[in-house]
Amino acid sequence: MRIFQSILYKLIIILIGACLLGMTAHAQLEIDITKGNSKPTPIAIPDFLSSHPQTDQIARDIARVVAEDLERSGLFKALDPTSFLETQTDINYQPRFADWRLIKARALVSGRIVRESSTRLKVEFRLWDIYGGTQLDGIRFATTPDNWRRVAHKVSDAIYKRLTGESGYFDSRIVYISESGPKTNRRKRLAIMDQDGSNPQFLLVGADLVLTPRFSPSAQQITYLSWETGRSQVYLLDIESGRRELLGNFPDITIAPRFSPDGKHLIFSMVSKGNSDIYVMNLRSRSTQRLTTNSAIDVSPSLSPDGKKIVFNSDRGGSPQLYIMNADGSNVKRISFGDGRYTAPNWSPRGDLIAFTKSDKGQFHIGVLNAQTGRAERILTSSYLDEGPTWSPNGRVILFSRASKGASSRSEIWSVDLTGNNLRKILTPGDASDPAWSPVLP
Repeated sequence: MRIFQSILYKLIIILIGACLLGMTAHAQLEIDITKGNSKPTPIAIPDFLSSHPQTDQIARDIARVVAEDLERSGLFKALDPTSFLETQTDINYQPRFADWRLIKARALVSGRIVRESSTRLKVEFRLWDIYGGTQLDGIRFATTPDNWRRVAHKVSDAIYKRLTGESGYFDSRIVYISESGPKTNRRKRLAIMDQDGSNPQFLLVGADLVLTPRFSPSAQQITYLSWETGRSQVYLLDIESGRRELLGNFPDITIAPRFSPDGKHLIFSMVSKGNSDIYVMNLRSRSTQRLTTNSAIDVSPSLSPDGKKIVFNSDRGGSPQLYIMNADGSNVKRISFGDGRYTAPNWSPRGDLIAFTKSDKGQFHIGVLNAQTGRAERILTSSYLDEGPTWSPNGRVILFSRASKGASSRSEIWSVDLTGNNLRKILTPGDASDPAWSPVLP
């Protein structure tokens, strides 16, 4: 009897172990986005297959851009293609999962390009869970040969969303100020690039003193300040057509215009008789309403994603701090209480956090705090001069300007994620500052 019980017990242990192994093998791959780049997930991205010699280079380039996008997020590690044991010839067939497990890949991207005509390509990919042994996603795009980079970013967005559960941000652009010339006579031009720093180009000709560019919610327009006439004026620029419009020939100095989340209003600061207050403009009627009437300096307003609240910077308490008020200017309350001076607040598109610049004891910092209470403040970066945070479309990454110390200092654009771990420089042709991140492109 005891022998039988012992055998039965061992069988139960074996069955439980087999079940656990089965559960592990078939559990779908998910990436924990709260841990930054502490343990990036290994992902294999072979060159996409090509159906025509004229698309061979595009097939390689798409795979390269997808790998770079995912690695830059800090959540993935693209494996070296020389380590691949399987060479796929058809993405419609299941990969040999054992071969990919041997090189410790957790996910595999299989893709191909079909040349349908000289002006039309079909790009498709499959995303495989190596340990689960299943296909997680598969999408097909139709595009033109010169649009391959956008398709690569869209593939990256789809992979990121499927594995993290959050929307991607790779198919987006950054508008910024390109700087050149001596410090005493700085040339500042409006420029735009892809979120990875590719395709940089100037947007205006002859405008050499431009500041604070900001995207509209449609990502097709930019508002900015120009000093080309000798005083600050607010303009609206259509990116595709290049058409621009003077929004307000204000008699006083205007500062940092920014779109409302619905794109129907602009919110900005204006200095009148030595006092700075916050105003809102209706873009249809061009009517302007004053929201603050305090004798202090009120600047840098940013609306919450639902358009109901405004965060701004004010020294009404004695030093620059962050305040929140209703969109009509009522119910003002302070939300920053740490040491130092708080400036340049920017509300996250997720609505949960506010990013800010903080100066304290000779250092500048980029940080975030709770949008409702001002608590749970976290500093993400620190340097001689970090300033001007702007959010990725999914609220997971922050861009900012960083300047080094000394006569030969440079102004550069950097990014950091919400963990503070994934700090990276965005390459630009020259000095760059004051970035603003677009929504994901339509």
